Amino acid sequence: MTSRTPDLGLLFDVDGPLASPVSRTIAIDSILDDLLALTRAGVPIAFITGRSDAFIRDQVVTPLLGRGLGEVLRTPGARMFGVYEKGAAWSTITPDGLGDVEVDHDVAPPHALVDDIRMIVATDYDELVFFDDTKRAMISVEQRVDVENETFLAHRDAFDEAAFDAAVRHGVGVRYGDRFAPDAAGDVPFRLDPTIISTDIESVLLDKDRGARRALAHFAALGDLPRTWRTIGDSRSDYKMADELHAAGFEVAHVDVRPSDGMLERPYDVITEGDLIHDEAGAAFLRGWVERLGIDPHRA
Repeated sequence: MTSRTPDLGLLFDVDGPLASPVSRTIAIDSILDDLLALTRAGVPIAFITGRSDAFIRDQVVTPLLGRGLGEVLRTPGARMFGVYEKGAAWSTITPDGLGDVEVDHDVAPPHALVDDIRMIVATDYDELVFFDDTKRAMISVEQRVDVENETFLAHRDAFDEAAFDAAVRHGVGVRYGDRFAPDAAGDVPFRLDPTIISTDIESVLLDKDRGARRALAHFAALGDLPRTWRTIGDSRSDYKMADELHAAGFEVAHVDVRPSDGMLERPYDVITEGDLIHDEAGAAFLRGWVERLGIDPHRA
């Protein structure tokens, strides 16, 4: 382990850079080892994700606890935090697992729309997707793991149209691509956000920059912030984590683990891990920093 705290902080999207988009689990063991090693060395790490707190508890924090996260987080200076549903929920991550989850209920869609989308899935799409009941303040419908991604993508637009129509029926102001349907007050407070494995219906106030602000405030309350940061993600919205850090005056670069979607022009560096993508790129990024900082990833 290094003798001084590294000048480095990390903000991770989860799906893609850490969790396999195929298995939806952390499938590469070195990712767990290196997250622990960097945390022990004093690198603040936050998971800024559209996933629910339940998903991060089960698929990220529980495997880390099994490898010694409890002891690591008792190390002076160790900091780890979770922001879920793109900023609608958040919690500390403690030696015992997730702390109390706080939720911004003001950004949640109406219960009637939630129930209607759940019914649409059960009636017409249950062989392709499942309704994510773990979400607290957004609606998520996700590709089943036993369904091929090509099959899901072939039907996603039809589901999105049905979801958009449902929002309009309920008088919920919603945006879907270039289409807008204002509510009775003329506002459009929600959007449909299709991804490669899901569709989310979420408040327009939610995004990765909001999550980054939440994580920085938490880390700042515990100690000095690093000046150097890396953000890691697989979607264009993940760049907003780096946008937030850059606007706040930090030295930041963004690691794009799915550059085939189109790398964005930014005033900071945008990095790839050669030809690697998804969690293989995330694993290479983590191991590269562990080696650069001279940290032992296998320390008990």
